[in-house]
Amino acid sequence: MTAIAGIAASATASRTVFAQAATAPAAAPAASGPFTLPPLTYAANALEPHIDAKTMEIHHGKHHAAYVANMNNVAKTHPQLGSTPIENILGNLNALDDSIKSAVRNNLGGHANHTMFWQIMGPNGGKPDGEVLAAIDRDLGGLDKFQTDFNAAGGRQFGSGWVFVTVTRDGKLAIETRPNQDTPLMDGKRVLMGNDVWEHAYYLNYQNRRPDYLKAWWNTVNWAKISERYAAAKAGRLTI
Repeated sequence: MTAIAGIAASATASRTVFAQAATAPAAAPAASGPFTLPPLTYAANALEPHIDAKTMEIHHGKHHAAYVANMNNVAKTHPQLGSTPIENILGNLNALDDSIKSAVRNNLGGHANHTMFWQIMGPNGGKPDGEVLAAIDRDLGGLDKFQTDFNAAGGRQFGSGWVFVTVTRDGKLAIETRPNQDTPLMDGKRVLMGNDVWEHAYYLNYQNRRPDYLKAWWNTVNWAKISERYAAAKAGRLTI
């Protein structure tokens, strides 16, 4: 029992040291091809207690990095992928060779989804206002109903996937879900925001309690960045 207690204490201490050490944004690894891992613009522990530092480190530095590395491997034999806008590739998957279609769907989809995800989160994210709040009121029934419906959609997504808010050129919003690393970009749509409901996004803190994660996640949303994306969508400049 003493040995077990010692191991547990050591693990707790390690987690504490890790959280305290994560005081700067994680650096992206050196690029080995046309696709690169975007660095976090905030510390890995900046979203605690809602998303812990260890989850952020693994999610960004392992999962997202793997999608980037896989795409760079595909680009070695299909270099045109590196010079084509990501949204154009994902919006025309059927134009790809069958030999790479699945790899691009999964890995470039994951790269696009996560690039958006890191961008629309941050500490002290505030509240929606201006045109974004007006659009939420008009299209999604107000902020409370929107958050309830968004969480419900994310909770219903079977297995791995995402819950998104899409935005049209005229600013109309809608809630959509996609399995795995699929994205509305594959249907020629644009994504205003979205939440990752793969277990790797929340399991260390929330285990199987996805609804708890979905509720807590709103504390990490950067509404100023979402307002920027909304304006870009209406101007026709929003990409991924």
